[in-house]
Amino acid sequence: MRVLLPLYVKSTSNTDSYKHPEHPHASSDTNNPTFDYNRPKYEPESNMDNLYSYTFPEGSAGLTLPPRPSFMHLTPEYVMVLPSPVSTPTSLQMPPSPKPPLSTAKDKEPLLGNPNVVLISLGKLLSEEREWPTHGEPKLCSQCGSVLDSRQKDEVKACYFCKFGDLTRPPSLSKCPLNGQKDELFLLTPHEHPLSASNSLLLFCIDSSGSMSITSKEAGQNSHRSRLQFVQEAVLQCVQKLSDQQPDVRVGLITFNYQVTMHGYNHCQSQLLSGFELNDSNFLMEAAAGFPIPPPLSQTKDCLQRQILGLSANGETALGPAALLAIAMASRLPGSKVIICTDGKANAKLGNLEEEDNDARALLSSTIFYQDLGESAANQGVTVSVLSIKGTECRLDELGRLADRTGGKVVIASPNQLHSEFEEIIRDRTIATHCAITLLLPKSLRMKGEREAGHKGTREVGNVNNDTEVTIQFVANEDIEVVAPASGSRVFIQLQIRYKKNGQALLRVFTAEREVTDDSLAALSSLSLAIVQLNLLQTTAALAVRGRFLDARKEGALQQKLIERAIEYNQSSEDEQTYQQWIKTMEPINNNIHTLRRRSTVISDSEPLTDAGAALLITMKHSNRKSISLKDKHRL
Repeated sequence: MRVLLPLYVKSTSNTDSYKHPEHPHASSDTNNPTFDYNRPKYEPESNMDNLYSYTFPEGSAGLTLPPRPSFMHLTPEYVMVLPSPVSTPTSLQMPPSPKPPLSTAKDKEPLLGNPNVVLISLGKLLSEEREWPTHGEPKLCSQCGSVLDSRQKDEVKACYFCKFGDLTRPPSLSKCPLNGQKDELFLLTPHEHPLSASNSLLLFCIDSSGSMSITSKEAGQNSHRSRLQFVQEAVLQCVQKLSDQQPDVRVGLITFNYQVTMHGYNHCQSQLLSGFELNDSNFLMEAAAGFPIPPPLSQTKDCLQRQILGLSANGETALGPAALLAIAMASRLPGSKVIICTDGKANAKLGNLEEEDNDARALLSSTIFYQDLGESAANQGVTVSVLSIKGTECRLDELGRLADRTGGKVVIASPNQLHSEFEEIIRDRTIATHCAITLLLPKSLRMKGEREAGHKGTREVGNVNNDTEVTIQFVANEDIEVVAPASGSRVFIQLQIRYKKNGQALLRVFTAEREVTDDSLAALSSLSLAIVQLNLLQTTAALAVRGRFLDARKEGALQQKLIERAIEYNQSSEDEQTYQQWIKTMEPINNNIHTLRRRSTVISDSEPLTDAGAALLITMKHSNRKSISLKDKHRL
């Protein structure tokens, strides 16, 4: 989690603004207190553990957590804490680069947009190896669920986060040193044995319908091959590489045309389903539950390769039933992956996406089918990726729901690129499942964009891979009965991360104290464009995926003003270059949104997306700083 200091509160000249009793000269706008969670460029990450972490004083009571083993670092490297000017060690002070001062009038202007963005690098956070977690559930507040001091014996009915309109700190928290941060890990199921990391399944779900016989030219050659032949070659290469590098991994194959086949191995016969069976979801789930899980690839490689080479293209596309079978089968081993590869719309049985073009009821039925299927996959710890062939129409706005909900990828690739895309999806390892993050704030603040829109917000993340990053914004609580934080005061925030790793349920908790300021320049000087831009990319894409294009543009325009003012103040050529690259990334949403939407004869509440639009927006919604950087390099 990247947590920054100072916390910026917009100042106001309004005579009705609240005057804090301890800070009579400080005023605050109850509509726009903001938090800057960004780190100055001069701060060395490697020194954070020693310089800015702390422990609670012995004997303190209240919101402290169980003691941490002495051999563990108190603050991981990826928990970035921005020191205040008075506490910055001399060794970290660097002469500021000369900047022409902004006008006095502009210095006093409140910041447009919202710099209060917290970055949670879940991939790094959950992939590190931790020893000796605290066993069992922590002590929780009965009202808001905040994690309290484990030494608290009596039930607490109202903690710091529950207090309405009162930022007075409890005694145990008031003694926390500046930049205080508490980090604790709880093993919620200490009696359960951990599962082996290799005890998961990779399922290829391959289209073998008639359209897969269409040919295209091979790269650098005059010969032509069918789409199915390209897929066969790509999957065979993946199987060979997995056999060489990960012989213990389990790999299965499901193919679909007018019927669906769960391919067997060695002494296990293949099972074929067709006709009315493909319209019965209960029958399909029972069939998947009864089909044996493949042994390790070291035992099935030869048989699997023969099954792949024996595929032929014909018939319709019963993609929906095949996806249901694959997800139901993979659900038996949490952490498993399903890769669906297709060249056309599902046009047979469950999840038919062809009939819906002329029937609003069929549209709703298909939408619900793929939405529920994605939800089921996420709840079972299954990641689903969808790989479509360039030049085809697959209705990725519906099929992509599977990947969107489970943290998978949506990719459109030419036949010659299929192997590299398969490899990238396989390489993206799932490190945790069933992940949900909860953020707790004082009641003077609330989450922005979260459904609960209160001082407590929970986001269901689901599956986490090495590069998963989540960003969240905060805004002021507009409730007139709530006292806004005054400049110079301090507030607490708490992040809870619940997840499963190797079958064990865990809880990671960060509790941090931060100072509030109304100094716009302090916020601008510590603003991280990478974090703000990533948040804006994720937020606008999430709105656009749901058809809320005008809201996406509005959000983007407001935050863009904040970014431009930061660039003007910091005068950094690197920031300017990053900004120009980011503008190009945002171009489809800001100026070319019409290219992402397709025409439909069905009247609905939102406009459907083209395949290219769905793939782009879902990818943007799940982007991270690394993926943005790679896109910028490719663009240059």
